[in-house]
Amino acid sequence: MRVTPANPRILPYGEAALGEAATLIRRGESVAVPTETVYGLAADATDSDAVAGIYAAKGRPSFNPLIVHVADMAMAETIARFDDEAHALAARFWPGPLTMVLPLAEGAPVASLVTAGLPTVALRMPDHRAMQGLIRASGRPLAAPSANASGGISPTRAAHVAASLAGRIPLVIDDGATTDGIESTIVDPALRRILRPGPVTAEQLPGYGAGATPGAITAPGQLASHYAPSKPVRLDAVAPVDGEWLIGFGAVAGDDTLSAAGDTREAAARLFDALHLADASDRPRIAIAPVPDAGLGRAIRDRLARAAYPRR
Repeated sequence: MRVTPANPRILPYGEAALGEAATLIRRGESVAVPTETVYGLAADATDSDAVAGIYAAKGRPSFNPLIVHVADMAMAETIARFDDEAHALAARFWPGPLTMVLPLAEGAPVASLVTAGLPTVALRMPDHRAMQGLIRASGRPLAAPSANASGGISPTRAAHVAASLAGRIPLVIDDGATTDGIESTIVDPALRRILRPGPVTAEQLPGYGAGATPGAITAPGQLASHYAPSKPVRLDAVAPVDGEWLIGFGAVAGDDTLSAAGDTREAAARLFDALHLADASDRPRIAIAPVPDAGLGRAIRDRLARAAYPRR
């Protein structure tokens, strides 16, 4: 019988941490590991029980598919079918923060729970030494959503993971704060559509439209309420009202700021950190300054809209 500690062990990135994490992965357990986007909760994508453990740890609905992370194209092509467009995107953006929704390859060695029963799979080749190292050390493709309780604020530091998933996972690999700070862009190459905005912007994807089929969950990160703090969130605030913690941007100063210089890349890297800080404050509500709806700002606004969406 597995016994999960009340608090996960936090080990600094290195061979010892990767070796211990890989042993846990091969045993069918979940471990938290950083990527360039956010910290992920990784498990063996080929093992149904291990994938079920991710859903259980996060409290994630099973109709919401998971991203599978691979080390290289050889591993990717055992899992999904690549057409010319998908190959072109991989050549340009992999490794990196782009996820592609692709048809499952015949005999793909991934658990059906990973795809939520869909005939497609969300696939990414991460650009981070810890996640790449863990895939190679475990010898498995890794299913890895964000390492936090489902619907909550995504983690960009090991401490965020430990606070959100205490008592649910055994280990966190700590390799500092993530660099991109928001989840990967998700695209469907066959439809030439952006299903979730992210660090790879619409301007970098000419000819791609935005948005998924209304009401359909075809990829991770499409739930209306997601990435949410425990407090109500008000968007496009230029000043706080009583009881609000204001997260500023650019000329709008606040109790904290995403970027005093109005730099959207800095804002993306700080977004979830700022939401964690606001959620831990003594104010009952959160307000957030306007962020431009262009370039990387679109991805930031997407996360903020989901964070502000009323929970049931």
